[in-house]
Amino acid sequence: MKNFFQINQNFTSTTNTDESFFQFLIPEGPSIILGEQFSNTLVMPLEPKSTTMFGPRGVCLVSETGPLWIADTGHHRLLGWKNRPETDGKPADLVIGQTDFYQEGQNANGTPQSNTFSVPTGICTCGEGLAVADAWNHRVLIWKKLPQDHNVPADIVLGQTDFHQNQVNRGKINTAADRMHWPYGVFYHLGYFFVADTGNRRVLVWNRLPEVNGQPADFVLGQSQMNLRDENGGGPPTASSMRWPHTLAIWQDNLVVTDAGNNRVMIWDGIPTENNVPCKLVLGQSNFEDVELNQGVYCPSSSSLSMPYGVAACKQWLMVADTSNSRLLGWKNSLEMGIPSQGLMGQLNFLSKGENRSYGRTYRNSLNWPYGISVCGDTAIIADSGNNRVLLWSIKS
Repeated sequence: MKNFFQINQNFTSTTNTDESFFQFLIPEGPSIILGEQFSNTLVMPLEPKSTTMFGPRGVCLVSETGPLWIADTGHHRLLGWKNRPETDGKPADLVIGQTDFYQEGQNANGTPQSNTFSVPTGICTCGEGLAVADAWNHRVLIWKKLPQDHNVPADIVLGQTDFHQNQVNRGKINTAADRMHWPYGVFYHLGYFFVADTGNRRVLVWNRLPEVNGQPADFVLGQSQMNLRDENGGGPPTASSMRWPHTLAIWQDNLVVTDAGNNRVMIWDGIPTENNVPCKLVLGQSNFEDVELNQGVYCPSSSSLSMPYGVAACKQWLMVADTSNSRLLGWKNSLEMGIPSQGLMGQLNFLSKGENRSYGRTYRNSLNWPYGISVCGDTAIIADSGNNRVLLWSIKS
């Protein structure tokens, strides 16, 4: 039975010291919590089990009935549920990356293989399969079909020549179209495959889903050429430069990228098809040149961001995990440069940024460094990383 008694606020749209806001998720909290449940103290790392997670970052509910896949980042593994969980704390059915549910360690305490990880982060479906950003192995793994058993090996690796290599940019000083450095995000849409190649301050794009190991990307965003990797393209921030790209989405047919290092969300006019196309506008800043967290002041606002990592689109809403402010923000309808958000989850008002609203105990509807967010049907799936849990949270109609 779901435990709703530990909800300290059942708040709805309200007026406060900042401005009114709309709660785009059910105010009472998520219908299902996986991983850590509730704690009266600061959350500590958890021993690996089929019911625990340590700093999960990537989430993917394949359909409204499942399966569900989670990148259990701190335990260097993927957890899989064959069907959508219907109870809090339901154990995972599958594990990839460790010999069993009770082991942990980078690359299963060995060398890289086709079914091991070192800090897996982003995760998404791609065609009939699955893709995972294996960040600290500097590669992306692709399964052509969804795994149906423990430790199913991946079919394709990108960023490396084979499954046993894991050097930054393949051990070279410069990068290229087939090299990666800390890829944190993956996204697939209508044939396009995107990788947030975070350490190289760029997004790599394939015009079709890669078919062979080490296949080079077709074009790049964030850099003028494939062999460049300087922060913000080696100059001041612009509409085309990036510092710490993390995740991607398509909203109203437009590409969206969270540029966490520049404390902004970049939105293009449509989907770019060539190198270094500038974005149309940003959220979190009032122009393309400013990049300070919370726009240079201590308290956040409805129009500022601090290290936004996750993004997802649902109907009219664009939802952003404003990670360092421990909240979710929502924008809807048409967007303009730096426009304030209308939606808020996880805090009592736009001026607040405390972890779990009080820097202490967790609540069903509180957040602590939310990282990844995805949407399936009417459900938002949130990697509440600082609370060592994943939330399945219904979207308000």
